[in-house]
Amino acid sequence: MRAMILAAGRGQRMRPLTDNMPKPLLPVAGKPLIDYHLEKLARAGVKDVVINHAWQGASLHQHIGNGQAYGLNVAWSAEPEGGLETAGGIIKALPLLGDEPFWVINGDVWTDYAFSSLPTTLDDALGHLILVTNPQHNQNGDFQLAQDRVELPEAGPGYTFSGLSLLSPQLFAGYPVTKLALKPLFLAAIQQQQLQGSVYNGQWTDVGTPQRLEQLSAQLLAQRRQQEQ
Repeated sequence: MRAMILAAGRGQRMRPLTDNMPKPLLPVAGKPLIDYHLEKLARAGVKDVVINHAWQGASLHQHIGNGQAYGLNVAWSAEPEGGLETAGGIIKALPLLGDEPFWVINGDVWTDYAFSSLPTTLDDALGHLILVTNPQHNQNGDFQLAQDRVELPEAGPGYTFSGLSLLSPQLFAGYPVTKLALKPLFLAAIQQQQLQGSVYNGQWTDVGTPQRLEQLSAQLLAQRRQQEQ
């Protein structure tokens, strides 16, 4: 199993914290956000990880290197200034990801979801999305589920895409390397009933603003103190 961490975003909503630091290196309870992902991927048995980068990519590369400190083999996919967005970044990295389905982890989320619980195979589908209960900043949600199939929200609030997924290289077939978001590809797969999903009810945070970063850090530090008592 291979995995990709999406880490090329500029982090505009995090400014000024991201003016001189890429968002995945922002400290959460004393540890860079991306370290949580790398450590969990290693515990899940992943060996090969691809990380894309654009803004402050040299800082990411300096911090992580070849991944040996995490027990991983890290390959880097450099993008032009401004990045290629989510799908574009994955398409550019496809030669590093192989021909089998791979995990994709957004570099700007935090969760206690065990990556070992992520699916490793796809049954008649192009992807499997992990969905979560809608946070305050996305109350309408992104998708709904009909059994295990992802659908567009038509009645009710649905769920929010967590940024954790298993994707097939075939989801990106025919697309050039260009700036492109993932949602249009998801919508095309939904129309073909080829997008699966499941719901996770544990802790999850989109670390998208300084306020959410501060709240998450306070929450994790409080949990840590409670465990030490």
